[in-house]
Amino acid sequence: MKNYKYLDTITVIFVVVLLVSNIASSKISQIGKLTLDGGTILFPLSYIFNDILTEVYGYKTSRKVIWLGFFSAILASLVFAIVAWLPSASSWNNQEAYLAILGQTPRIVLASLLAYLCGEFLNSFILAKMKIWTSGKMLWTRTIGSTIIGELADSIIFVCIAFMGVYSKEIILALIISNYIFKTVVEVIFTPITYKIVRFLKHSESEDYYDTKTNFNPLALH
Repeated sequence: MKNYKYLDTITVIFVVVLLVSNIASSKISQIGKLTLDGGTILFPLSYIFNDILTEVYGYKTSRKVIWLGFFSAILASLVFAIVAWLPSASSWNNQEAYLAILGQTPRIVLASLLAYLCGEFLNSFILAKMKIWTSGKMLWTRTIGSTIIGELADSIIFVCIAFMGVYSKEIILALIISNYIFKTVVEVIFTPITYKIVRFLKHSESEDYYDTKTNFNPLALH
């Protein structure tokens, strides 16, 4: 294993983006004609960092970071649930406000975790495979192509599990389409920045990993 200079930093940012996005998703916003949950504003960055991890360090490294984010999200949800369950002090009158924002239902947590795993692993797998197919050329085709599939799976799984039966089918469809369009557009807009970060990391880390012999099983330990 190489002693990478920036891998830890990227991992921390990835996990922070994931956790903040999960908390922000408790609010549904209307921006123009787009109906979005609040986490959508930040969550696309997790795909961009996943792209960077897979492109520079490879699928195996990305897999570790994805699972780290997954268990971090579970820990956060458990802590929020335990704190919500604890009795409130007599001088504290914000229990309802706490529950409204951090009192996530098991259904929302399940939707978020399943959507995250499916979307991120699809994104990383497709990018790694496309890197081999394109011989490392045309990075934009990999970052955008993998996002198109990964974000689609993420949006459908999360919205359907979290909100089916809560909102009408029209709102469900609007949420899926709006989330998907917004996330994909963010990926496209950030492509030039992704190029610069990838170029910098490949040079600084002396790494440009190709997953020619990688075991792509998400559950593999090595």
